Amino acid sequence: MDMECADETCPVALAVKILDGKWTMLVIRDLLGGTKRFSELRTSLAGISPKTLTDRLRSLEEHGLVQRVIHAEIPPRVEYTLTDTGLGLEPAIRALGAWGTTMATTPAGTPAVGAS
Repeated sequence: MDMECADETCPVALAVKILDGKWTMLVIRDLLGGTKRFSELRTSLAGISPKTLTDRLRSLEEHGLVQRVIHAEIPPRVEYTLTDTGLGLEPAIRALGAWGTTMATTPAGTPAVGAS
């Protein structure tokens, strides 16, 4: 991968543009556990507002990462599931989790082992 690209064709820039936002990666993380209803996501993402969750889910749906299924029931039931494209983010989410664990256990300013 060319780490020097600077325009909008840069794959990293594209990924960041799609996954941007405080809650986006956490929504994906929670959906990696399987299909969830809106209320289940609100509960698992303590502190997220309904508007923000709705915005993140719509954006992820527009980018083909999440599928929304509306069941014709009373009351209506809406479920969210990661698409195959969304599931493709699992290795990245796991890597970020591992990196976060390392950062949480490494004193600030101390280079991690193997860092260059």
